[in-house]
Amino acid sequence: MQLAVIGTGYVGLVAGAGFADFGNDVACVDVDEGKIARLLRGEVPIYEPGLDTLIAKNTKAGRLSFSTDVAGAIQNAEVVFIAVGTPSAADGSADLSAVYAVAETIGKNMNGFKVVATKSTVPVGTADQVEAIIARHTTHPFGVASNPEFLKEGDAINDFMKPDRVVIGSNNTRALEVLRSLYDPFVRTSDRIHAMGARSAELTKYASNALLATRISFMNDLALLAEKLGADIDRVRKAVGADPRIGPKFLFPGPGFGGSCFPKDISALIHTARAMGHDLEVVRAVEEVNKRQKHVLGSKVKQHFDGALAGRVVGVWGLAFKPQTDDIRESPALTLIEDLLEAGATVRAHDPQAIENVRPLFGDRVTYVDTMYAAAEGADALALVTEWHEYRRPDFHRIKRLMRTPSLFDGRNIWDPEDLRALGFWYTGIGRG
Repeated sequence: MQLAVIGTGYVGLVAGAGFADFGNDVACVDVDEGKIARLLRGEVPIYEPGLDTLIAKNTKAGRLSFSTDVAGAIQNAEVVFIAVGTPSAADGSADLSAVYAVAETIGKNMNGFKVVATKSTVPVGTADQVEAIIARHTTHPFGVASNPEFLKEGDAINDFMKPDRVVIGSNNTRALEVLRSLYDPFVRTSDRIHAMGARSAELTKYASNALLATRISFMNDLALLAEKLGADIDRVRKAVGADPRIGPKFLFPGPGFGGSCFPKDISALIHTARAMGHDLEVVRAVEEVNKRQKHVLGSKVKQHFDGALAGRVVGVWGLAFKPQTDDIRESPALTLIEDLLEAGATVRAHDPQAIENVRPLFGDRVTYVDTMYAAAEGADALALVTEWHEYRRPDFHRIKRLMRTPSLFDGRNIWDPEDLRALGFWYTGIGRG
């Protein structure tokens, strides 16, 4: 098929490269000339394992192109995907200005039947608005659909190529048929396509993210109780997750969730519910627990030093909101660093990918180091925030020699407390009594 993907952010690039790899001709377009110029030079503006290779392969094969010619891409396409950003507005709602602007552009450039599919995460009812906007500018027939993405940053290529489900929502039969045909090669081994109305598809995306976030916040809340009770949340987590009705995924306690999806999607869902006169009490609690959880590591550090952090050096391992990405949006590391700086500490930070994204936020208030061991040098405390592989089994003998006072704050519970205490470290995790 001839496809146009409008928006070359995380979703647009992964989708564009993935569709091209299955033999489709894909034009990825954006109004950001600088971003397109980088892509034309072979530079991928985001870090996602395997994405650079996939883009290079399909660009070389002539199936994937990049351009600022949005109008031309729309006119040449059978299916147009909207993959622009929907950030949180000041009131917590989703800012849909970019989506609506794209819809208007599509309407003005219609030259025959097209399917317009929204991949951006949007509130329920957005497909109706997109359809109305396009209809104001064209007499050509078209079909609008909601086709939300379910990509995990750090494993997005695998998620796109081997989806556990494909959700297609539309009230247009022809649009459903076209999108089902497009996705058939992705689900050959079993039919994992879920077709439904557009509003149901839009709600499915929010419901999925809200439920996953609920599991995380529940375990984080329980972890704080475990500390007070002298219980080990890791033992609890494993036993609870062994119940097949519950399962083990997204039950890991930590310093709070971040990223481009969970925080803004929860906020948008709460806002949507309020607009309909409904209070999503559980989801509101998830949001509040997460806000509190992001301050837990900083509180532990301050408590350990009796609130006296002036002159103390704290090493921070991990700045991205999760491993295998350079995405720092809503990262708990940012909250920790701000808490430490406010208390007077000196922060030495390391991350394999995200340093350059954090640098503009803190400037010279933070010292950025090239190696994880440099972050521990002369430190009074070392806090692990993001569980990059290289942090899992470091040389603790070396770390102990480097640190001024060997105090470890394990925000992901990836280290063995008994082993570290035997080595002479003071250790605390999340929910470990």
